[in-house]
Amino acid sequence: MSSPDTLHQQLLAGHWFSHLPAALQQALLDQANERQLSGGQRLFRRGDPPCGLYAVLDGAIRVGAVNRDGKEALLTLVEPPYWFGEISLFDGQPRTHDAYAEGPTRLLQVPQGALLTLLEQQPHYWREFALLMSQKLRLAFIALEEMSLLPAAPRLARRLLLITEGYGETGPRRVIHLAQEQLALMLALSRQTTNQILKELEARGALRLNYGEIEILDLECLRQVAQID
Repeated sequence: MSSPDTLHQQLLAGHWFSHLPAALQQALLDQANERQLSGGQRLFRRGDPPCGLYAVLDGAIRVGAVNRDGKEALLTLVEPPYWFGEISLFDGQPRTHDAYAEGPTRLLQVPQGALLTLLEQQPHYWREFALLMSQKLRLAFIALEEMSLLPAAPRLARRLLLITEGYGETGPRRVIHLAQEQLALMLALSRQTTNQILKELEARGALRLNYGEIEILDLECLRQVAQID
């Protein structure tokens, strides 16, 4: 288990946690427990009761759903130091999606009961958790708009840009650890279409495709394809 100071420093790399009042940061760390999942292990399933708030420390959590026909919808891969699970904190309702470890994954969990007790004692902290949820709601609205209005290529390019920017939570990065099949699922595109667009972007020098990852080489080129001014 990591020391409290190590955990604190790791979480400070994230925008949301780093902007919390110091007292709330400490309260979350005081109530948190570390959890370790193996690849493919379930964290929670759609319909499960609320179990608290999570932060990814290492690895990634696959959030999505599978229908009766076995077709998967992949909403996102949650990577360090992103926090998630706050919807059920607000409404007390069951989990909305499935969450599985993409590979060996280490998490920080703040239990639901501890959060509710803290918020009963310090109700002004609700705003901080609302900001966490509103950021994701904003991204969800943008994704819905792009799904309706944009062709496949600019939509894919915009998602790559969003991932390189850590969904606004972390600093920029140039290497995305994401398989083409996962990117296709995120965008509701076929794997063939996704591969074709990526190959075209690679030919233009915007990126380089490696096994299980995408290296961004030219952000300006990617922005042009994404139709971003």
